[in-house]
Order: sequence, then structure tokens, then C-alpha cells
Amino acid sequence: MAFKFPDKDPDEKLDYTVDWSRYLETDGVTIASVTWKIQKADGTAITFTEGYSFEDDALTLNSGSTTGLTASKVADPTDTTATIVLDKGIANTTYTLICEITTTTSSKTTYTITTNRKIKLKVRERV
Repeated sequence: MAFKFPDKDPDEKLDYTVDWSRYLETDGVTIASVTWKIQKADGTAITFTEGYSFEDDALTLNSGSTTGLTASKVADPTDTTATIVLDKGIANTTYTLICEITTTTSSKTTYTITTNRKIKLKVRERV
């Protein structure tokens, strides 16, 4: 099952947050780092980092002239949330993002949790 972010207009620059608090119910487990990925047409996922755009099934450094979905900012995580700021995007396109977190416990033991959850984001023109 995939989660769904609210739709965005290609002209909007919006932040989207994944709240992991229910998943991290164990006392002392917090997010240490976040990696955002975007899914290609063949189902593989590639790392989607700040300053890059996803267009024609590939990542390119955002030159300002791209129309593809752009990761404007990847915010530092809080203990329980991961946030990405997205800009642009091609109208009538649904993108699939993946949020991967590395967690740490209060005893500083670090382990990686890779989620199978996918987050859908539809870009559509608002009238």
C-alpha cells in the first residue's frame, strides 16, 4: 500500500513530511538520517537529493530550466519526521517517492530501517 501526499501544482514549492512517530514507538528510538529516493518507470529507485530534478526517468542537476520534479531542499530530520521541499513537476504525472531512515537508540546503537512504503505525489494544474 502506498501513502499519498496532497497534489501539487507545477508552480508550487511545497514541503512534504513523513511522520514516523507511530513506527518509532519504542522509547529512545529516533531518526538519525534520511535518504529520499524516487522511483523510475522500471520500478528501480534512485537517490533524490537536494538540487536535483527528475525528468525523462533520470536525475539532472537543476539548472533552473527543467520542468521535472525538483528536490529544492531536504530538511534535517527531527527525532520523528522527515521533510522534503518539492518544486515544479510535470502536470498530470504521478511520482513515487521513497523515504528511507536510519535510526539510533538512546544507547547510540544505529541500525537501518528501509521501508517498503511508497508515497505517491500527483502533479496537476490547478485552475
